[in-house]
Amino acid sequence: ASGVTVNDEVIKVFNDMKVRKSSTQEEIKKRKKAVLFCLSDDKKQIIVEEAKQILVGDIGDTVEDPYTSFVKLLPLNDCRYALYDATYETKESKKEDLVFIFWAPECAPLKSKMIYASSKDAIKKKFTGIKHEWQVNGLDDIKDRSTLGEKLGGNVVVSLEGRPL
Repeated sequence: ASGVTVNDEVIKVFNDMKVRKSSTQEEIKKRKKAVLFCLSDDKKQIIVEEAKQILVGDIGDTVEDPYTSFVKLLPLNDCRYALYDATYETKESKKEDLVFIFWAPECAPLKSKMIYASSKDAIKKKFTGIKHEWQVNGLDDIKDRSTLGEKLGGNVVVSLEGRPL
């Protein structure tokens, strides 16, 4: 463990994303579809990254495809943690699942990779009940939505975010 702590705001964001209570259209629009977390400047805590999120209300407005937009939020040369609220369909049913993503691109500085890797348990412990964890080491791993489809349910997933796989 790296001694890094998790900021309360991170836990709040997670709980808000996890609990799918029936809410008004307005509340649903404010729900986070995707959000990035980073280490604070002093590397002492994991915080919600400023302005790196997609709200459900953005989809169909400023965001055409939430998955592609999410991938574009990831920095090419540094690590991040992320939560992505995937909406997908299998042959039987429609599902929604939170995916915890550890983004550690090849070209990130070694020091960054080390501290993010050693702090991952700290944030994961706070994210109780997450079924899907995905470590991604570069755009090639993540830019194709079918890879996420496989993570979510193997070959039974037929569509992700309303788009056929």
